[in-house]
Amino acid sequence: MFQFKQFSVDQTGCAMKINTDGVLLGAIAEANDPASILDIGTGTGVMALMLAQRYTNAIIDAVEIDESAVETAGRNFKNSAFHKRLNIHCSDINEFDENLERKYDLIVSNPPFYINSLESPMERKTLAKHTEARFFELLIKDIAGFLAEKGTCWLILSINAATEVKALIKQNGTSVSRTIDVHSYPHSAAHRVILCFGFEEVSQQTIKFTIYKDSGIYSDEYRKLLKHYFLAF
Repeated sequence: MFQFKQFSVDQTGCAMKINTDGVLLGAIAEANDPASILDIGTGTGVMALMLAQRYTNAIIDAVEIDESAVETAGRNFKNSAFHKRLNIHCSDINEFDENLERKYDLIVSNPPFYINSLESPMERKTLAKHTEARFFELLIKDIAGFLAEKGTCWLILSINAATEVKALIKQNGTSVSRTIDVHSYPHSAAHRVILCFGFEEVSQQTIKFTIYKDSGIYSDEYRKLLKHYFLAF
């Protein structure tokens, strides 16, 4: 059980546990008072819970294809103070909400990102972390379909996947407004990229974000970002 300031997260049955990528995206992703939020590949539900805490008027749909993870996320939602605004859906995003015209002000996803890499011997781990380029083609297309006219989508990706996804974002009539290069340490190379994009064309900003200022010591910017969620901050 992972205890946050305003909710707790049980990770039982989830192939992908709570990690820095998920909590970082959950804290960084933002929108202007969103009424509707979509979390694609919710896993434990941690990002949906973080966004429910921050945006107190938002209705959040969390989509997950892994049935065991759906059960776990559903319990986490039910046990939270935000349960009335959180909905869990067992579905592939390509098949989600096919007959309902619904648009979202904010979309987030921490997708699998090892394109064309060796597969894990664990089948469910493979489902969570390994994919082909075709996955991103479908994902960005679906996001463009679900995104409200003034909505924004936030993704956290590997360096290689980000290069692929930037081209797909442009192909689907959306444009990147913010790029955040995530570094473990001040002088280390970036290992993740957070992209924010939508239909509105604005001047693109590129920002550097550092997680640690020294071995085992979180940076001031990371502590400030997560202080509303982590008990230790």
